[in-house]
Amino acid sequence: MSQDNALANYDAGGFFCELFGRDGKPPEHTALVRERLSQLNIPSLRRRSRDAIEELYDLGITFTVYSDRDVIDRILPFDVIPRVISPKDWKIIETGVQQRVAALNLFLRDIYNDRKILNDKVVPADLVLGNANYRKEMVGLDVPGGVYVHICGTDIVRDETGEFRVLEDNARTPSGVSYVIENRHLMLRAFADLTDGIDLRPVDGYGSQLAGALAAVAPIHAPNDPCIVLLSPGTFNSAYFEHVFLAREMGVPLVEGQDLVVEKDRVFMKTTGGLVPVHVIYRRIDDAFLDPEVFNPESVLGVPGLMRAYRKGNVNIANAVGTGVADDKAIYAYMPRIIRYYLDEDPILQNVQTNICREDEGLAYTLDRLEELVTKPVGESGGYGVVIGPRATKKELRELRAVLRKKPDNYISQPMINLSVTPTLIRNAVEPRHVDLRPFAVTGDSTWVLPGGLTRVAMKRGSLVVNSSQGGGTKDTWVLG
Repeated sequence: MSQDNALANYDAGGFFCELFGRDGKPPEHTALVRERLSQLNIPSLRRRSRDAIEELYDLGITFTVYSDRDVIDRILPFDVIPRVISPKDWKIIETGVQQRVAALNLFLRDIYNDRKILNDKVVPADLVLGNANYRKEMVGLDVPGGVYVHICGTDIVRDETGEFRVLEDNARTPSGVSYVIENRHLMLRAFADLTDGIDLRPVDGYGSQLAGALAAVAPIHAPNDPCIVLLSPGTFNSAYFEHVFLAREMGVPLVEGQDLVVEKDRVFMKTTGGLVPVHVIYRRIDDAFLDPEVFNPESVLGVPGLMRAYRKGNVNIANAVGTGVADDKAIYAYMPRIIRYYLDEDPILQNVQTNICREDEGLAYTLDRLEELVTKPVGESGGYGVVIGPRATKKELRELRAVLRKKPDNYISQPMINLSVTPTLIRNAVEPRHVDLRPFAVTGDSTWVLPGGLTRVAMKRGSLVVNSSQGGGTKDTWVLG
């Protein structure tokens, strides 16, 4: 290869590569992308990358990182080399996610009503009923269409054999879809020559799909054109940019708690023209802050009386209150059994082997192999509290061992997966970096999966932590038609 070729010195380091495959056999579906990238050199890539980053600043596409001392508003690092997914692989992801969402909705409906799966001891009852995210206020409530998880972000990785595996389900308020769409816009502007003639599936339809799905699950008395609002905690929330983006994409009002009021168990939006009835709320606020009459009495983010209106069937909330119990990391271990129980099907997407430390066998296995496993607290997100055994110090492992013995219920462990890599522009070279994928599913009358998804990339050499809050970046995800 010519030294002018940006990919000339690329070496995947023995990992499964999304662009080059494995064993020196690049996949056919990436041939055109590889050919066009090989016509670019590093200075050209860097120039275009700088232009893209400047555009991110100009557009205000930011997120907020909270640390012990600082609140930092920053752009999400963006890499200009796309991740490419074949139609065959996408079909596996799409159908696998749809299957998982169907099972999650049936599971939630069951545990808040008949509890058959608990009575049949497929899932331990105390794991569900004692879960901090189980909301007794949802017991017996019949949500429209039986849909609890209207928006789901499923975190998927590809292992060293090239097989997709689910890391976790995000069934509460998954974020990141705005970056999927904005990344595509950036790529089409900065790399029009790279995308030209490639049968790339579009991602522009997310806003209309989401609005349509939410309208489909409006209360039965709502008009044909129901009033949908997006409820945000406000400008200090780390995902506020996304809240603004989604409200604009759906063409619905962006509101905060103070903009809504409940009268006679019905929700209204305050406007200069008077009170307007609200039928569906896409909330980006955690359960605990939604209604101070029922949950946290000190919350000023929510709407007093909202749960009364919800239980009366006068307003629908997406995602439903109490969905957090389904995306708990301990419940995740039971997903293959949950899928088989409700759908009588084998999982299309496999879990990563998961050891539940609340169970004696799982705890013993974890303590015996702490140096080999990835240990995660079940109640955390964003990569916080995760200990990667092979890379932890003796002191970190000693401290973890003590915590596990003291609070085993709070932990699971999994084997370390050698995540796939993709070529990534790092300063003056293209190097392999590990990635995951978060496809977004929207459920109303049926479940639709946005053909793309958020590819998160660990920007540090060798790192397996892709979370944006831990320094990870993103790439455009190209699903081929």
